[in-house]
Amino acid sequence: MTLAGAKPDDEKEQFDCPEPSGNFADPATCRKFYQCVDGFPYESRCPAGLYFDDINKLCTFKADARCGPISTTPAPVTDPPVDLAVKCETANCELPHCFCSKDGTIIPGRIEPQKTPQMIILTFDGAVNTNNIDKYDKLFAPNRTNPNGCPIRGTFFVAHEYADYHMIQRLHHEGHELAVDTISSAKGLETESYEKWAQEMIGMKMILGKFSNVSGEDIIGMRAPYLKPGRNAQYEVLQDFGFVWDSSVGVPPIKIPVWPYTLDYSIPHDCKAGTCPTRSFPGVWELPLNAHFVESFEGGHCPYMDQCVLFNHDPDQVLEWLQEDFNRHYTQNRAPYMMPFHTTWFQQAELEQGLAKFVDWARSQKDVWFVTVTQALLWITEPKSADLLTNFEAWDCKKRTVPTPPCNLPNKCPLVFRNPGQPSATRYMTTCFDCPPQYPWTGDFDGDNHQETDIYTKQNRKK
Repeated sequence: MTLAGAKPDDEKEQFDCPEPSGNFADPATCRKFYQCVDGFPYESRCPAGLYFDDINKLCTFKADARCGPISTTPAPVTDPPVDLAVKCETANCELPHCFCSKDGTIIPGRIEPQKTPQMIILTFDGAVNTNNIDKYDKLFAPNRTNPNGCPIRGTFFVAHEYADYHMIQRLHHEGHELAVDTISSAKGLETESYEKWAQEMIGMKMILGKFSNVSGEDIIGMRAPYLKPGRNAQYEVLQDFGFVWDSSVGVPPIKIPVWPYTLDYSIPHDCKAGTCPTRSFPGVWELPLNAHFVESFEGGHCPYMDQCVLFNHDPDQVLEWLQEDFNRHYTQNRAPYMMPFHTTWFQQAELEQGLAKFVDWARSQKDVWFVTVTQALLWITEPKSADLLTNFEAWDCKKRTVPTPPCNLPNKCPLVFRNPGQPSATRYMTTCFDCPPQYPWTGDFDGDNHQETDIYTKQNRKK
């Protein structure tokens, strides 16, 4: 394989990497960007018709791209240096309620790698709608099953704007897991207060309940937008409102992947975002996003699959890249191989086809299972040898409670959208339930123009 981006010619002005690693906007054009790896810039070009968005750090449609470079000022750390989490003490941390290890690489139950199932977790961030539902249906084809015969399923971190709640209800009915992104997916939430995080997270959970008929008991996880955790405030909300797990913390490229851990103790790796929690949150699970990369760093490294520069490859080269990345997990400690996606991945035929090839190849490997985040946690809290999993109840689709199916004729709702500080606009929402008076938003999750702010305050915490 050859490197996706080419080094700048000697005659070109050298691009200076703002940080050692990451994607950065070209100062002259929105069509190009630079992938910085260990401080060296590799010039890359967005595929035809797409432009580099310097906020989300990926190629997208012109109307959605915010051209860069966009300057950012790091927010000051406001958490006082008290009550900081201490390093892992394994003698005081036992499953099923606590799990840690010194560097995060130890297998739960200390099961041998060869007897540990290799879990693959497919996750998807953002709104579910007509732009991507066909792609998801194709990926989760009925013939793609696990060793126990159950269909493979994924976890969807749902964001509100442009979401089709009829389609979301169908995904839930089919056995996919729903988790919370936020209502607004706003930039800068990592600096916000407890009350703001509660509005975004609990409001999104309530919207899913009201317009997709998803029980609150089925929504127990979340992911912060742009993988920018909200310091301690976000995790206070998680703990107070009955969430079980979070998946917002990125792990820098390391040779041995990190297993999920509880936040009883300090995070056992560097915090890639710089906004991770500093206090102890007993019993809250973190499913970190191990960086994806290959030994040569071809394509760079990335927490989201679509942020690695792979679009110059054909499907077989994409398959080869994914196989090498996957084998770092499979041949070592078999930490869950989480594959996080934005819809951007599915806009490139080569990437979509390469992923399909990888899924079919992975299913042919010994002891490989495609599971949701919560299914992975159910194994971690009660680890069993891989040869005992065909009858593992938590992964048995025949024993799950099937949610109510969606209606045949959903309501298509054109709604007034009133976002504070912006002109009124129209948003469209599809649901099996009655159309609300206006578009739901933070503080008004049911769209009745009645601000519900008191339920998000610290005085109303769930004890």
